Amino acid sequence: MDSSDSGIFRLASVGTYLDALASITHEMSLRDRSNLIHLDKCLHKIWGLGANVLLNWCPRQDGLALLVVPHYAIADHANGELENSEGSSESFLRALLSGRRRLDAAQLDKVAHLLGIEVTELPLQHPLSDNASHHGIIERMIKRYSITYVPCRAVVLFDIVGFGLLSPFAQMTQLNSLSYSMNSAQSKLDSKRIGIDFARSTTGDGFYVWNTDLTLDANINLYHFMHLVLADNAIASSKAEPNVVPRLRAGFHVGGSYEFHQAEGLNPTLSHYIVGDVTVDLARIVEQAQPDQVLIGDFEAEMRFLDGDSSSWISLDSVDFVDRAARSVEQLRGLVMSGERIDSIKCYLTGAPLDSGEFTVRRIQINDKHGKTRSVFNAKANIYRRNAEPILLGIQDRELAPETKRKERSEHLLRALRAGADPA
Repeated sequence: MDSSDSGIFRLASVGTYLDALASITHEMSLRDRSNLIHLDKCLHKIWGLGANVLLNWCPRQDGLALLVVPHYAIADHANGELENSEGSSESFLRALLSGRRRLDAAQLDKVAHLLGIEVTELPLQHPLSDNASHHGIIERMIKRYSITYVPCRAVVLFDIVGFGLLSPFAQMTQLNSLSYSMNSAQSKLDSKRIGIDFARSTTGDGFYVWNTDLTLDANINLYHFMHLVLADNAIASSKAEPNVVPRLRAGFHVGGSYEFHQAEGLNPTLSHYIVGDVTVDLARIVEQAQPDQVLIGDFEAEMRFLDGDSSSWISLDSVDFVDRAARSVEQLRGLVMSGERIDSIKCYLTGAPLDSGEFTVRRIQINDKHGKTRSVFNAKANIYRRNAEPILLGIQDRELAPETKRKERSEHLLRALRAGADPA
């Protein structure tokens, strides 16, 4: 979902949903609006409370042509053989779920043949308007009744340490406290006019948080959001009674994910949920983290960089990404935390110091409970406030557990941590 859709999928009814979509495109006639409401009702019926997934669509003279498969058949198609194709079924399906859902007639017929399914014809009350904005609305409608694959998504995981040992009342209190810290951090970013539209889902003992915008700037904003949440939580912890504010550990990673809309009140939710490699990797990474530690996954990803009216794709690894994030923290200067203005923030990946005054970056190998090895980086952020003690987030390199250090591999990546990076 692109940034122009901000907030739309949180609306509650089809009519309001269409009003909001129309408000970001062009004014819609009553006939077109009625036609699209009728279409949504038809799509809802075909969706069948989640029994079916809508894959693709194509405009027809009297309505739409659709590709519809039972939800369980998605896995069958991913694991099966494609008709007349030597390519991977899973790769083909991922490409189908990550691209634009509108196809032309020839493409629709070809995909139907490859998947071995029939095309569903859906007549409408009136012929579809040949309006690009209306077709954009239909595209979003189809995705609401479908599954979307996002090959590169940034996600944060906040995990409450010792959650399972708490009483139910303390669990509720700590989850509520963490939720408030997230709301507060988002409000602070909003006050700086930093464009954000975060979504979240609970893990039971914490939250996954991701940005619905997929650009490089959006990913960096999410990284800073993580720091503000941890800082707000740290301030609250210093003032609260025991067991009221959670002790956290956190992770940040970039990877592929599937997004979908769960049923709520017999309708698909207007907000979406995610699951995929990025959430699985984050869960395994964070369960190996120490209390108060922040771990960054070892990733390399293509991210879209916006420069005025133009955009380009750039490849970044974890170290490059954090370096860019460190250079962008000036935008957070002036924010007020606990009554004190932020003067500066330093964020970096930790490592051993060199005689030159620069630092290496320590890549750490961790083994999860299933015996799989993953590479991570230990991250820190120091927030300096006027007339107040600094807020030091994460753990220092020298605090890493001895058994972890025996498995670590340091790399002399001077582009990541320059002199004066402040290893405290």
